[in-house]
Amino acid sequence: MRRALAAAVVAGVLALPGTASAITYAPVNQPGPKLSVPQAKLDAALQCTGDLAAGPTPVLLVPGTGSSPPRNFGWNWEPALNKLGIPWCAVTLPDNALGDIQVAGEYIVNGIRAEYARAGKRISIIGHSQGGMAPRWALRFWPGTRAKVDDQIGLAPSNHGTTTAQSTCANGCAPAIWQQANDAKFIAALNSHQETFPGISYTQVYTHTDEEVRPNDDDTGSSSLHGGGGLITNVAIQDVCPADSTEHNGLGTVDNTAYALAVDALTHPGPADPSRIDPGSVCSTPLMPGVNPATFPADAAATLQDDLTNIFTHPPSSTEPPLKCYVTDTCGKCAKYKRKHKKHQKHHAAAAKKHKKKHPKCKRKHKKHKKHAAQR
Repeated sequence: MRRALAAAVVAGVLALPGTASAITYAPVNQPGPKLSVPQAKLDAALQCTGDLAAGPTPVLLVPGTGSSPPRNFGWNWEPALNKLGIPWCAVTLPDNALGDIQVAGEYIVNGIRAEYARAGKRISIIGHSQGGMAPRWALRFWPGTRAKVDDQIGLAPSNHGTTTAQSTCANGCAPAIWQQANDAKFIAALNSHQETFPGISYTQVYTHTDEEVRPNDDDTGSSSLHGGGGLITNVAIQDVCPADSTEHNGLGTVDNTAYALAVDALTHPGPADPSRIDPGSVCSTPLMPGVNPATFPADAAATLQDDLTNIFTHPPSSTEPPLKCYVTDTCGKCAKYKRKHKKHQKHHAAAAKKHKKKHPKCKRKHKKHKKHAAQR
């Protein structure tokens, strides 16, 4: 079944932007900016179920590029978490996670804040592909979210972009695809100064057979994280089950090895520990709990078709979205420049008005001078 799913996936949905110039990034403890998305829209994008306060540590589900919570998680992770008695919320990102990820990051910030407030305790995050990477944008540029998160679990996350992106954006593509190239300005900003933060446990699960997020041959690849003070486990599903050939899409939707690692992280202090996984029971079962074997082919095909339709029908952008001013800590400088520019414009207008008043006087003097000269 895994090979059948792998054969169905179309590779290369991420792209390469232009070369980025040197940029100075905001300090990691710079207070986060005010959210620009209206609060009503942010709240409408968050759906929760279960008793967030009374149950185990609740989970925030974040979908991948071109997808939505029902498609990415509705037929796998949501029923699996329900069975485990783990309450969860799911955040719907704008434009099926194809718009500017900087804006999507605000939806995740709100999701973290809202779920934490309802639960009264720290939460955990599970995300697939872009959804495994984008929560780190919230943690990087809104420092107040860090104390609210226990585990950050990425399933095939595009943490350092991808090199498999030679042609997708040749004629333009969705903003989120531009931003997930390995040399995107967004990716450089995401990983600026430090990749993880103390107090948070990071479990990054990847596959050597990922055809979209590349390279991922070892823990120096795109999905893996290093440094910064967080507790980190970078693990390939092949480290646990060598014969597991699940690809990118399957890793975040059906793979039992990825499920076992994620649940291990959720149910133990710190990140996942591969040594706690029993290969004998995990590797012999291809599908994770929550997936119905009878409907799996149809569910997987519908999810893939939905993703690809959304990706390739999204209005294309010609370039990567520019970085927001909070990323480079220039918002205040921009405001100062605008005030100076406005003051200059006001001064220029006043000078022009003054000159206009003097002008008739000059004309009279000039006329008088010409008359006097003619008389001589």
